[in-house]
Amino acid sequence: MASWLGGLGSGLGQSLGQVGDSLSSLTGQISNFTKDILLEGTEEVGDAATELQVSSSRLREIESIHATQRSENERLKKVCSDLEEKHEAAELQIKQLSIEYRNQLQQREVEISHLKARQNALQEQLQKLQTAAQSAQLGAGVLPPTTTSASFVPVVRHHSSGFQGDDMDFGDVIWSQQEINRLSNEISRLESEVDHWMQIAQSSSVQGTNNADQSEICKLQNIIKELKQNLSQEIDEHQHELSVLQDAHRQKLAEISRRHREELGEYEERIEELEDQLQQGGAGIDITDHSKIRELQKNVQSLQTEKVEYTQNVKELEDKVKHLNQKLSSVEKENKILLNVREVAKVENNQITQEYERLKSEFIKLQNYVAEEETLLKEQGKKLSPMTSPEEEVLRLQQALWDAEKEIIRLNTLNQEELQKKMASLQYKDEDTTASPIEDQNLELNLLRQDLERKEHKLKESIMERTTLTAELEELDKQNQEAMQHVITLKEQLSKQHTEVDSTINQLKLDIDFERRKMSEVEAEKMEMSKEVEAQKLKMNNFTIALNDLHLSNQHLKDNIKDLREQLKKSQDCNLNNNKEIVELKQNLKQKEEELSISQNKLKKIINQESNSNYQDLSLKEREAEIAKLNKDISENKQLNQNLEKSVCDLKTENEKLLAVCDELKQQLHETFAEKNKVSLEKDTMLEALKMEKKQLETELSQIEKRLLEQAHKYEQTIEELSNARNMNTTALQFEHERLVKLNQERDFEIAELKRNIEQMEADHEETKEMLTTSLGGQKQLTELINEKELFVEKFKNRALELQQELEEYVKDSKKHDILRQNLEEKDKSLAAMKEENNHLKEEIERLKDQQSRSPSVTEPKTLDIITELETEITQLHVIKNNLEEEIKLHKKKIEDQNQKTVQLQQSLQEHKKEIDESKFQCEQMNVTHEKLFLEKDEEIKKLQKTIEQIKTQLHNERQVIQTDSSDLLQENKVQTLNGENGNEKHDLSKSEIERLVKGIKEREREIKLLNEKNVSLTEQIDQLSKDQVGKLTQIIQEKDVEIQNLQASVSSSAYRQDVLYLQQQLQAYVMEREQVLAVLSEKTRENSQLKTEYHKIVDVVAGKEAALMKLQEENQKLSNRFESSSQDMFRETIQNLSRIIREKDIEIDALSQKCQTLLTVLQTSNIGTDSGSGGVNSNQFEELLQERDKLKQQVKKMEEWKQQVMTTVQNMQHESAHLQEELHKLQAQISIDSDSNSKLQIDYNGLIQSYEQNEKKLKSFSQELAQVQHSIGQLHNTKDLLLGKLDMVTPPLLMASSVSQASDFLSSTPPEIVSDESKLLQQEVEQLKKMLQEKDVTIGTLKENNQRLSDSMAATSVLERKGQEETDSEMKQIKGKCDVLQKSLREKDLLIKSKIDQVLSVSENLSNKENENELLKQAVTNLKERNLILEMDICKLKEENEKIVARCREKETEFRALQETNMQFSMMLREREFESHSMKEKAFAFEKLLKEKEQGKMGELNQLLNEVKSMQEKAVSFQQERDQVILALKQKQMESSALQNEVQHLRDKEQRLNQELKRLRNHLLEMEDSYTREALAAEDRETKLRKKVMVLEEKLASSSTAVENASHQASLQVESLQEQLNLVSRQRDETVLQLTLSQDQVKQYALSLANLQMVLEQFQQEEKAMYSAELEKHQKETAEWRKKAEKLEGTIESLQESLEEANAALDAASRLTEQLDLKEEQIEDLRKQAAIKQEMLEDAQNKLMNLINSTEGKVDKVLMRNLFIGHFHTPKNKRHEVLRLMGSILGVKKEEIDQLLSEDHKGVTRWVTGWLGGGGAGSKSVPSTPLRPTNPSIFNSSFSELFVKFLETESRPTLPPPKLSVHDMKPLGATGICNPSSTRSSTHTETIGSGTSRRPDANPFLAPRSAAVPLITPTSLGAGGSGHLLMKPISDALPTFTPLPVLPDASAGAVLKDLLKQ
Repeated sequence: MASWLGGLGSGLGQSLGQVGDSLSSLTGQISNFTKDILLEGTEEVGDAATELQVSSSRLREIESIHATQRSENERLKKVCSDLEEKHEAAELQIKQLSIEYRNQLQQREVEISHLKARQNALQEQLQKLQTAAQSAQLGAGVLPPTTTSASFVPVVRHHSSGFQGDDMDFGDVIWSQQEINRLSNEISRLESEVDHWMQIAQSSSVQGTNNADQSEICKLQNIIKELKQNLSQEIDEHQHELSVLQDAHRQKLAEISRRHREELGEYEERIEELEDQLQQGGAGIDITDHSKIRELQKNVQSLQTEKVEYTQNVKELEDKVKHLNQKLSSVEKENKILLNVREVAKVENNQITQEYERLKSEFIKLQNYVAEEETLLKEQGKKLSPMTSPEEEVLRLQQALWDAEKEIIRLNTLNQEELQKKMASLQYKDEDTTASPIEDQNLELNLLRQDLERKEHKLKESIMERTTLTAELEELDKQNQEAMQHVITLKEQLSKQHTEVDSTINQLKLDIDFERRKMSEVEAEKMEMSKEVEAQKLKMNNFTIALNDLHLSNQHLKDNIKDLREQLKKSQDCNLNNNKEIVELKQNLKQKEEELSISQNKLKKIINQESNSNYQDLSLKEREAEIAKLNKDISENKQLNQNLEKSVCDLKTENEKLLAVCDELKQQLHETFAEKNKVSLEKDTMLEALKMEKKQLETELSQIEKRLLEQAHKYEQTIEELSNARNMNTTALQFEHERLVKLNQERDFEIAELKRNIEQMEADHEETKEMLTTSLGGQKQLTELINEKELFVEKFKNRALELQQELEEYVKDSKKHDILRQNLEEKDKSLAAMKEENNHLKEEIERLKDQQSRSPSVTEPKTLDIITELETEITQLHVIKNNLEEEIKLHKKKIEDQNQKTVQLQQSLQEHKKEIDESKFQCEQMNVTHEKLFLEKDEEIKKLQKTIEQIKTQLHNERQVIQTDSSDLLQENKVQTLNGENGNEKHDLSKSEIERLVKGIKEREREIKLLNEKNVSLTEQIDQLSKDQVGKLTQIIQEKDVEIQNLQASVSSSAYRQDVLYLQQQLQAYVMEREQVLAVLSEKTRENSQLKTEYHKIVDVVAGKEAALMKLQEENQKLSNRFESSSQDMFRETIQNLSRIIREKDIEIDALSQKCQTLLTVLQTSNIGTDSGSGGVNSNQFEELLQERDKLKQQVKKMEEWKQQVMTTVQNMQHESAHLQEELHKLQAQISIDSDSNSKLQIDYNGLIQSYEQNEKKLKSFSQELAQVQHSIGQLHNTKDLLLGKLDMVTPPLLMASSVSQASDFLSSTPPEIVSDESKLLQQEVEQLKKMLQEKDVTIGTLKENNQRLSDSMAATSVLERKGQEETDSEMKQIKGKCDVLQKSLREKDLLIKSKIDQVLSVSENLSNKENENELLKQAVTNLKERNLILEMDICKLKEENEKIVARCREKETEFRALQETNMQFSMMLREREFESHSMKEKAFAFEKLLKEKEQGKMGELNQLLNEVKSMQEKAVSFQQERDQVILALKQKQMESSALQNEVQHLRDKEQRLNQELKRLRNHLLEMEDSYTREALAAEDRETKLRKKVMVLEEKLASSSTAVENASHQASLQVESLQEQLNLVSRQRDETVLQLTLSQDQVKQYALSLANLQMVLEQFQQEEKAMYSAELEKHQKETAEWRKKAEKLEGTIESLQESLEEANAALDAASRLTEQLDLKEEQIEDLRKQAAIKQEMLEDAQNKLMNLINSTEGKVDKVLMRNLFIGHFHTPKNKRHEVLRLMGSILGVKKEEIDQLLSEDHKGVTRWVTGWLGGGGAGSKSVPSTPLRPTNPSIFNSSFSELFVKFLETESRPTLPPPKLSVHDMKPLGATGICNPSSTRSSTHTETIGSGTSRRPDANPFLAPRSAAVPLITPTSLGAGGSGHLLMKPISDALPTFTPLPVLPDASAGAVLKDLLKQ
């Protein structure tokens, strides 16, 4: 309104001003123009007839124009009156809203400034585009005018932005609104022009440079549209808020004024009472009325107390106000804190997103690494089934979701509680202010009564104080009023602030909730990602550990290979040494044989010499015996050598085998390296593929995000459109609603597609997880293998420690040997002097003996050790191989099991999918059937409504006489109220539907399911209702017919007339009371609508809660499998709560029905109160009561049917529960059987563990026995060494060598690690031995010298020998005896040794058996450990599941508590409702009592009906109670059945699990039995093999025991050579250590040199950089010079180009000119065609004019003739001949004939004229009423020509039609005369005006020059809106077209007119 009125005002002002100026100029110009034409006409017009015809046609045209203008005038007057009314209404509204609008105007001015700035920017863009278009169209002659940019500059009027007060005019408001409208119009126009210029630029520009401008313009257009939409939205919102605030303000003002009036009335009453008391007291002071004085004093004191109390109340109110202000400030602080929290949350969100991205990157890296490790593990062939199931992750996610939901619920509850507390505190404070002073008054009154008894003597003072108290009372009243006003204002401010704060808090809470949801989602994602990352890290750690273990195992294998190689080398070296020793032994044998031959020759010589003596014969025999012995020894030695060669061959074969094994290991290594390379290649390919997939996923993610953003924008746009469309009609809302539904469907399809994509992604994720789990299983296997290897390593370490202990014992023995050697050396020195002659022979014998004694001690340990080591290695390798094979078999079986499980899962998934599809199909079918049923029911309801309306119309037609006005008015009011409610409800529904469509599509889906279930029951109920209603309606119709007959009978009676009169009187009273009732009804309908809305809200809440409860029940059913006892109690509580809620809802429904009854009773009382005289009851009341009774009956029937249904369902549930219990018993029996089998398996398992422990104990005992045996063997060795030492007393050097050999053997037998550790000790011992050797060499030299001396003195001392021979023989006999004794003892010792060796062999066999058993037990232990691990994993899973279930239980408990709290809240709400219902019931009872009192004799039927209604209500309540009980029973049965079903499912699951475990254990036992049988067979084979080997070894021992004695000497030599080799090895080792140190030093030097080289390189690089920089500068200088040259050349090129461009421009101009010439030629041709068309049109018009002239020449214009005739009589007699001449000229009579007629006789003409025309002047119809001036005394005195001239002048003056004030014609300021008229307008103008002007071109030759000179319509003025004169412009609709009078070209007529003008 404001904008329209403003536009009117401004437009009217400017247009009127312009019209005034233009009219003033027009009138002057037209008057001059007419004078000129008249002057010319006097000269030219000759024919009067044609002139009359033209004037008559003109008059007709003018009359038609006049009529149209009159109609327009009337229309405009009506419009003006309407507008004035609207204006007044608008001014009244605007005066109220002006203060509030001014604040808005300030904002709007800011918006205007922004819009202006944007407009200027758009104009600049327009100008740029125009310049671009001009540059594209250079030289064009037909450019569109560029004046638009100038024309669009707005006329800015500067106003003060601030308002100084309320004195501002309303014109400012109108101007601002008008300027907003103008700016919006200009923006739209600018947009259109921008589009036009964009099109021009697109068509002209080929380079496409304006794309950016286009995009900017599009953006700006979108911004402008958005701003417009925002403006409209804000305006609507502000108007809505203003209306709401006004309503609230009015209500508050009304309440406050009412309260104030009540308080004022109370105060006035009190004051009056006090004044009365004072007057009474003043009158009766002298008369000792002590009682009155006491009362006055009491009143005074009570007033004082009241004053004190009021002051206290005021203070308390002020304190409360302060407290509320503090609360407000605290709330604002909380808001600020919340905002800060929100910002912090945003920051945390950003951080979380960053962390999420970082974790994503780490996760991708880990995935890549995991994929690499997976490929490695796959290539190694160790696949495992996934151990961890994705169910755990699902449970975790569910937990996170539950936590998030809990937090949201908790926050909502907290916020609601805080708000409720605040509201309650505010309400209670207001109530406390009124309640507290009453109690204080009672207390203080008692005190004052006591004081009054004491103070009776102070009457005079009280009389004096009375006057002061009255004044104080007035002051108190004033203060109280001021305080009350202050409190009211404060309350208003607080309420406003409270509402604002509540709105801000709600917004902030919503924001916080939204952000918390986002946070929870992000945190959940973060937690998931962190969990995944941790899992990946754990997997990575496991992988790294496994890799390290693999590397370690590889290193161990390499070390083993190295050790084997070293052993091979050592064995080869030993073989070489053995070969060398064999060669040396052969050489020694040859030497010995030669020596023997020499000695034999010598002996022969000696025998020849000493043949004489018998003594020599005996000695010779002895020698021969000795020689025979020696030969036997030699043969034995040869056999020994052969045996040794055989053993060497065996060793060679074993070495070859070992070499083959080494080659195989090498090949395996090469294969592993090749596999590693393949794996690395595969890793790279996998990495690349993963990278590609990652890129694809990222691109897809980005696309999806873009799509989501676009969708979000689209949703926002749709929301904005919906909010804009709120104010539109319902039809538009419906269309938009349908469109939104379609959009939602499309969005649903898109969401479904996205869900599918997400499911695919999840499937991929699960596949990756399965791969990871398989790799984890492989890693676990590897870890188990590594653990086994670690156990083996620990055993080897224990063995090494035992060997070290043995070494230490051997070292001790060696020290003992050294001591014994020293003793032996001393004894050797004493024996050397005695045994000089037979030294050589004895030495040989002793050597041989030593060889025999030492060979078993040296050779036996070596061969045995090697064989045992090789056997142990072979057994270990076999064991490992068997273990690996068994593990592979186990893995294969597990994989097969997993595959079977996956197949089963896929089948179950398919079945689930099929079930879901079937359920969806069923749901769709149900929906279709429901829709059909609804349509059918709607049709039936419509039919029933039609029948009811027909019956009502019939009844009303029959009773129109009795109740004409009242019932109709009531019905109309009801209909109006109902329609109003329906309209409001529709409006609310449309809003709510729009909001729900945007927000709550998912909630709708949940509700649809519930509604589908409810619809089935509703359809059945509707069917029954329809059947019942038809029967009841027939009964009602019959009753109505009976009543109609009775009424007709009563009408026919005589008392009817009196009743009619009485009713007419009552009708007037009804009209008065009807208004009151309508007011009551309106209030009640408002309350009813409010209650309905509240009820709908509660129903929605209950529906949501029911859905939540359904979910909770499902989850509780799941939990009840494991927590049956606890959950049943909770379910019972929830069922009780639900039944309570349902009962309370039923109570609410009853309360609403009772409210409706109370309304009906109010109506009845209002009707009956007036109708007490007349004895009739209203038919409407009867109808309503009958309808209610029918409804209640229907409800009762429904309840009965429902009860039957419930009973049937309960029975079915009982049958089902019996079946389920039977199944439960069966399952329990199966479970007991399974538990028995499990207990048996556990017993078997415990027995195996006990057997394993016993075996371990036996092993320990065996190891102890072995240690004892080894100790006994060591002691035997010591005894043997002692014995041998005694034998070797004679040969100390050989002992030395043997000791050294033993030492070397010990060293060689020790492992290389111990050698490396004890190298220093060995070096020291070697040095000592070297010293000893040197000493021995010295002694050997001395002995040799002694031998030489002895040999020289042999000849001399032969005689002495003979003498001493006897002595020596005796000594020899003694020695032989000793030797025999020693040999016997040796043999005994040998036998002992053999027995001990047998024992050792048996022990070793036992040991090997025990080891085999040990290995078997180890395998069993490992299997049991694996089983244990599996069981532990199961236990862990069960524990986790238990913990999760416990957590879920806790969550459920918390949720149940929350539900209980909500139930408590609901119960509180419902109790309040019950209190309201009780109050309403009391009112109803009161109304019923009134009714009974009024209608005791007349309302019998009503009482009966009410009793029936009450009985039906009681029945309904009883039925509801029964229904509640049945519902409870049903729900309990349902819960029990669901629990039983869950138990059955749980037991079935347990059965399946136990069956699977049984199968697995059976398989495992079978595998174990197979493995035990295999191992037993292998052990038997080994036993046979070992027995064979033992036999072979015994044979070898038997042979070797003979050969040992021969080989002892060779062994000693070998020991020496070995010692030398050891020395060499030690030297080599030292050299290698030195080389290592040197190489390390070299490495360090190389590192230093590298660093130096790097430094030098850096220096070189710096120098090179410097060089390069210098060269660069030079090059830059050179380039600068070249650039200068190039710039010069470019200048020349540019000049040449400019000249070229000028030439090109000239060529272009020429081409353009040619094009323009072509265009001009085309335009000329078009114009020629148009001219031809116009000429044809002109010819047609001329032909028509000629026809008209021909047709009108013979005719006479009666009107003109009548005017001339009357004018002839009006003119004076002197000038009548002039009139006759004029008439003659008009009639075409020649001048001469007229002169003749006038000259002949004047009288004849006059008589003829008078006789002919009679006096019919009064009959002129179309004479224009010329205005009579007051200066002219009479019209009769003036001449006819003067009158004619005046007539022409009045006709020539333009009568402007009033300006059209329609909204469409209103143009913005400054646009009236500037805008270019459109082509259509110009065409229409030309057509209209052309038709007007080109009517008679030939008939008006006097007009030809004037029209040519000054044409009325110039084509140029139409084409380009030039700034010419107004006359040069085209004649618009506002001005009338002036066609001059056509006059014939006759000079006489012009002369006559000239003469007339002169006179």
